[in-house]
Amino acid sequence: MKTPLLSFLFFLVIFGACISDRQPASAVDYSLLVNPFIGTDFTGNTYPGAQAPFGMVQLSPDNGLPGWDRISGYYYPDSTIAGFSHTHLSGTGAGDLYDISYMPVTLPYREAEAPLGIHSKFRHSDEEASAGYYRVLLKDYNINVELTATERCGIQRYTFPKAQSAVFLNLKKAMNWDFTQDSHIEVVDSCTIQGYRFSDGWARGQRVFFRTRFSKPFRSSEIDTTAIIQDGKTIGTAYVARFNFDTTDGEEIVLCTALSGVSMEGAAGNLAAEAPHNDFDKYVAETKENWNRQLGKIEVRGICDLDDKVNFYTALYRTMIAPTVFSDVDGSYYGPDKKIHKADGWVNYGTFSLWDTYRAAHPLLTYTEPVRTNDMIKSFLAFYDQNGRLPVWNFWGSETDMMIGYHAVPVIVDAYLKGIGDFDAEKALKACVATANLDNYRGIGLYKKLGYIPYNIKDEYNADNWSLSKTLEYAFDDYCIAEMARKMGKTELAEEFYKRSQNYKNVFNPATGFMQPVDDKGVFIRPFCPDDYTAHICESNGWQYLWSVPQDIRGLITLVGGKDRFAEKLDSMFTYIPAGKEDLPIFSTGMIGQYAHGNEPSHHVIYLYNKVRQPWKTQKYVAQVMHHLYFNAPAGLCGNEDCGQMSAWYVFSAMGFYPVNPVSGEYEIGTPLFPEMRMHLDNGKTFTVLAPAVNRENIYIRSVKLNGKPYDKSYITHQQIMDGATVEFEMSSEPGEIWYR
Repeated sequence: MKTPLLSFLFFLVIFGACISDRQPASAVDYSLLVNPFIGTDFTGNTYPGAQAPFGMVQLSPDNGLPGWDRISGYYYPDSTIAGFSHTHLSGTGAGDLYDISYMPVTLPYREAEAPLGIHSKFRHSDEEASAGYYRVLLKDYNINVELTATERCGIQRYTFPKAQSAVFLNLKKAMNWDFTQDSHIEVVDSCTIQGYRFSDGWARGQRVFFRTRFSKPFRSSEIDTTAIIQDGKTIGTAYVARFNFDTTDGEEIVLCTALSGVSMEGAAGNLAAEAPHNDFDKYVAETKENWNRQLGKIEVRGICDLDDKVNFYTALYRTMIAPTVFSDVDGSYYGPDKKIHKADGWVNYGTFSLWDTYRAAHPLLTYTEPVRTNDMIKSFLAFYDQNGRLPVWNFWGSETDMMIGYHAVPVIVDAYLKGIGDFDAEKALKACVATANLDNYRGIGLYKKLGYIPYNIKDEYNADNWSLSKTLEYAFDDYCIAEMARKMGKTELAEEFYKRSQNYKNVFNPATGFMQPVDDKGVFIRPFCPDDYTAHICESNGWQYLWSVPQDIRGLITLVGGKDRFAEKLDSMFTYIPAGKEDLPIFSTGMIGQYAHGNEPSHHVIYLYNKVRQPWKTQKYVAQVMHHLYFNAPAGLCGNEDCGQMSAWYVFSAMGFYPVNPVSGEYEIGTPLFPEMRMHLDNGKTFTVLAPAVNRENIYIRSVKLNGKPYDKSYITHQQIMDGATVEFEMSSEPGEIWYR
């Protein structure tokens, strides 16, 4: 979705960027190559608002109604806006945040019954967005709203008509999983307010402090409070404030709001450091420059399809909005132990959707964001110190315990094996081992004892069971620990965890040819149908979790019955559609046979054809997904964005390769999307991918060259990327001979 004006700008900028091979990166406005509306319809669950790269603030409109479609606050088919709040989650499928919500109005304002409340109608033709900027006209009040952001501050500019006007701040309202427990608003002076909102939801015991400065003194203010009742007891106070203005036609009022997880004083410090003035246009320019610097790390060159380029840079943008900064400018942050800590010389991060992002998003950040990657691992280790284990899915100082595995481990190990950062490797390995040995957490004790998690025994963390998936995910994480221990010379520890990494074999049933739930007596569950979605498999079925052995594909091939049988099984994965199975779970989207691109367990499976010497099938399906399951429209994502994982798959795949095993340092070759791509690395070198003849028909690779010489591997390596190699693909419309040994 683009407004007519934005479409024109897109055409001018993108067309010029696509046709020029010699245009310097600095001349391309990458921020306008981002369409934040992609994913705001269908199942993407994204938000279109403004954010700085990895920023604590995600300032975006909220439609005002709850529901799974509106889990990010905004759903493209809606026609109302009921506020602009400062925190949102990017495509997680989990309804939380929406903190510190402002709404400008003219009098009399429109108010509906709860949950919508005060709102306005709007039209998409009056709306536009790019990286770091959002604009909409509130139709009922003729107020133009513009949003931008720094890392810790949201900046709003309201352009009013001549009217009696007001700005509401509603700390009472909560949506979806969120519930206000306590709040506070106080007037500091005629232009400044501060306060906090404490809530409970997916993030347990979330605390958001804020300080807002208006560019114009409010004529008067009104603050209403109501008691918050829970289980018959008053637990806090809900604040709703109204700030009144007399506005002239075209008058602009700018609101600068800083957030903090620490205190109102922390928010004030963030405001003074990042938003000291009221020049909205300057903030937009600075944020755009920031985004252009970030997005320019990967250049697309040569003649290319305009929508493909928008898809690519929107995907790259989405890999850079989470994880999020979670420390104040002075380093202070709120820990999972409910205490205030200080990051000294590093930045604390949160919003780690690790079950998703360990697969490709974090490996991508090792190239685009090695400094931040180092800080993210330091954030893991601080979390370990304060919570007794590495994070599973944490944000705003809270462990949600969402999803499974201990997938901070592969993120740590990948960075360590690549030589990134100065984090304490000994402590990191200790944290990994300690987390993997928590006997009373999610069946780990049984996993260690039996070599798998039985489906018929539950614990307090095991309500969804997911026993089969946990066994497979733990086995991969154990392999990662073994790899790190081996590199550090800890042979005995490495052998222990290599052995654990083979536990996947304990849930493979040769009689059915699938991974299958097992009880505590070692008996496979009956009846069993791999088509079914059950409580024993996490958001997937037996087809989709069969391949979850990235650490030992050769071993999996042997289990399945050899390369020919493995290839046949892969073919069935992509072609088998059960009769009468049209009603699939909400997470089974982007289906190609049983392959579900809309959910993460399937993401590496396309690339497994390389391992059985049928790379043309990998190329065929990768191209099919890139061309048909990602597109430049609000419904252009086939599944939850999941904090950058859906997008990271696209970024890697568009470059022509993908990390099947995220810690192996090897990237299986697929098929490139563009004739030329350049990745500018922090070491000063540039990794280049050339495919001069690639187009929608020429998707098959006939030969590969590395630095001008014939190349005979199905993968490229981390070292080749870091050395600034040039990989060149000869493309064709028909499969060629296999180029690798």
